[in-house]
Amino acid sequence: MGPVEPSDPHSPVGLRHVHVTETELPAPEPKPTSRSNQLEATLDVWAAGTLSTGVWECGPGEFTADRSANTEVCQIISGYGTVTGEDGTAADIGPGSLLVLPRGWRGTWVVRETIRKSFVIVDG
Repeated sequence: MGPVEPSDPHSPVGLRHVHVTETELPAPEPKPTSRSNQLEATLDVWAAGTLSTGVWECGPGEFTADRSANTEVCQIISGYGTVTGEDGTAADIGPGSLLVLPRGWRGTWVVRETIRKSFVIVDG
């Protein structure tokens, strides 16, 4: 079965479905917090109020992340890397890894092989 394209991600009514391993993402763009000229692409699947979800992909390299304003829960679909918090806590991630980056978390991602993840972000 091929990918099912989502309708308007800002409409709170109706089922949203994408096959995260097969769906095409928008054209990649430069990642603003990259230390190594990485490209990233994001497909917003749904958003309502303080909650949003989608699929994200980023090529190899290193970037900083700041979750001062929101919490992110993400599931790694493909690729490998290491996520390290400012406190030095590190996790090697790959397919099947589930990450919770709580509000206030800051750290660095090192992507060794292009990572694709599904994510949920809760603002506030």
